[in-house]
Amino acid sequence: MDITKNRTFSVAPMMDCTDRHARYFLRLITRRALLYTEMVTTGSIIHGDRDYLLGYDDFEHPVALQLGGSDPKDLATCAKIGQDRGYDEINLNIGCPSDRVQSGRFGACLMAEPSLVSDCVVAMRDKVSVPVTVKTRIGIDERDSYEALCEFVETVAGGGCDVFIFHARKAWLQGLSPKQNREVPPLNYNLVYQIKREFPQLHVSINGGIKSLDEVAEHLRYVDGVMVGREAYSNPYFMADVDGRFGGDDRCVATRHEILEEYLPYVELQLAQGRRLNQMARHLVGLFQGQPGARAWRRYISEHAHRPGADVSVLQIAGECVNRRVLHSENV
Repeated sequence: MDITKNRTFSVAPMMDCTDRHARYFLRLITRRALLYTEMVTTGSIIHGDRDYLLGYDDFEHPVALQLGGSDPKDLATCAKIGQDRGYDEINLNIGCPSDRVQSGRFGACLMAEPSLVSDCVVAMRDKVSVPVTVKTRIGIDERDSYEALCEFVETVAGGGCDVFIFHARKAWLQGLSPKQNREVPPLNYNLVYQIKREFPQLHVSINGGIKSLDEVAEHLRYVDGVMVGREAYSNPYFMADVDGRFGGDDRCVATRHEILEEYLPYVELQLAQGRRLNQMARHLVGLFQGQPGARAWRRYISEHAHRPGADVSVLQIAGECVNRRVLHSENV
């Protein structure tokens, strides 16, 4: 699959968020955006339950597998496994700043080792034919100059990577939690724009703090693609018109309730396979964000989805709670 056009808009890999159930739900909202898995470590894939870690529904395509690791041989092995399982892209995480990730010598700390990252890209590209891409920060700790970032990009591009996704914040490897590293270091979009000007042959996507399609359109004046993270998860319906605005898709935009109805057969199938309702329902709590009845929707799901035997009726009743609140607000 040629996914170049899908990179115009993508949904970021997010730990504990973008699992297979979330991706299926998001695909109901946008049929064109590129979706990413949570980061999966090479050790987990090599030694763990691959069906659990790498399973997905064909409906999720285009979908990219994000790997965490720093051993070129292990990354190459896992990239090949990912390709064999049908993933459309293999992405290397050079952005996560958590202590656990650093102790495994991968994530954002690899920005200090561009030659190793290049070797990892070379090893993966030797094993797969799908694109191998890199998601990174714009700097770490005191290694945050434009010159250092250019050195990193030039070295990694020399290994054959031509797609870079920049979270437009530096990362502090000590002293800040992963959550703080998503919020405290200031955004520097202009630095990413400058990288695109410096390396026009590369596909450059930008990530960090983007919350509206108007902001997406503004960024696309300077870079090739936009990746949205937390807003896509906490307020997913903001993406309802992304295909029309950036993908040339003229289909009618589905309503929130229509998206919910489309998701229910998937939930029923997953329940029949032994999964629990809260595994799917937790990804839907932001569907009615900003709408009358959103609080009632969230409360009903949080109070009922985890109960033994909970089924799709929980989501149906929660949806009815929204309808009742909308009617009340219209009649006030």
